Amino acid sequence: MNNMLISIIALVSSLALTAIFLPWLIIFMRSHHEGQEIRDEGPKWHQKKSGTPTMGGTIFVLAAAISTIWVLAWQGNINKTVWILVISLLGYGVIGFLDDGIKLFYKRNLGLRAWQKLALQIIIAIVIVLIANSDNFKFALYIPFLGVVTSVVLFTIFIIFWLVGFSNAVNLSDGLDGLATGLSIVAYGTYAYIAYKQNNLAILVFCMSIIGGLISFFIFNHKPAKIFMGDAGSLALGGGLAAVSIFLNRPWSLLLIGIVFVCETTSVILQVISFQTTGKRIFKMTPIHHHFEMLGWSEWKVDIVFWIVGLIGSILYLCIWG
Repeated sequence: MNNMLISIIALVSSLALTAIFLPWLIIFMRSHHEGQEIRDEGPKWHQKKSGTPTMGGTIFVLAAAISTIWVLAWQGNINKTVWILVISLLGYGVIGFLDDGIKLFYKRNLGLRAWQKLALQIIIAIVIVLIANSDNFKFALYIPFLGVVTSVVLFTIFIIFWLVGFSNAVNLSDGLDGLATGLSIVAYGTYAYIAYKQNNLAILVFCMSIIGGLISFFIFNHKPAKIFMGDAGSLALGGGLAAVSIFLNRPWSLLLIGIVFVCETTSVILQVISFQTTGKRIFKMTPIHHHFEMLGWSEWKVDIVFWIVGLIGSILYLCIWG
């Protein structure tokens, strides 16, 4: 069977599972009066979102994982790369689930402490490295000006940094209705195209499964959002993107394909450095999507402009290196 047709089946499977079970989660959360606690330091107009059901990412993450596994098992194409991708998605999803769960249980905006979240993220990354090593994965990393480096130690450090960094980057971008969802559809769509061109069925099916879940989720997540993805979704999406870029042997591609995620994270870092060293803020508020809100942009305008920037980054990458 054609790889594209197989991947479309995975997309439809994930889309359907998410469409079936997400409304039930929304009903459950509302009936139990469980919802997102909005940060006091955030934009004041976001307070009206307080109480909106969250943890919606749990549904599309599970839908994507189930669809990936059953479709590839059906095709007899289950290998360690598949398990690495699924572990990256579910592993970071579980961390986010714990974080969200604590917030809901204690009715506060603080979930896992920063060191707890970081420790768990590093553990998942190490597990992925160990599985890759057992599968004789070729540890080779191109570093500008240094060339290709084959050091397992250096590559391990890089994988940990990449997985932790981008899981948090997507998490930072999940601050407006539909923003991270749309950006992730663009990024995973780009990698699905690359995987298709490389005839890599495992990664193609994985990416298409996530896209299917996200398409269904977006119906309930666009403004005004009926449910948020929560850390259960954003951390999982970031971990999955990082793993995909690494196991397509194109890790640096994520800097351009995920350019909005990079900008969101950079804005926070620059803001912290500037405030701690000079006492002044560069942006009105970070992550940077809030800066544009403070300038008077509507959520829809921020979403659309950021999605276009993400799409342009992906197109540029494909035109230059695709």
